[in-house]
Amino acid sequence: MAEEPAPLKEPGHESLDMIEEITRKDGSKYMEIGNMVHNGRAEFAAEKKFIKEVRILKLNIPESANVIKYEDYINHHFLMQGWDMDHWEEWIKTPEIQAVVDSILRENQVG
Repeated sequence: MAEEPAPLKEPGHESLDMIEEITRKDGSKYMEIGNMVHNGRAEFAAEKKFIKEVRILKLNIPESANVIKYEDYINHHFLMQGWDMDHWEEWIKTPEIQAVVDSILRENQVG
């Protein structure tokens, strides 16, 4: 069971509006709710071989109550990685937050 990461001192301000499929180095895949900045960082991580691949599955997803809840979670627990990254930081999801992501995927008919 995933433990909730410690909250940040200053929350971020990311708006999340796309669904991505990220392929880890071991070949397993996961869905992420991101944005163009996140996708750019993931593309960079793929070039650096920190992950295998990132694909955009859906752009401009509606800002539903679930998306707002996930944005709040991400903005309070994670910062967007910079270009100086030395690894790929996968956003850890608690079971409750994974259920929110699963709802977002269903709402957008992805997965």
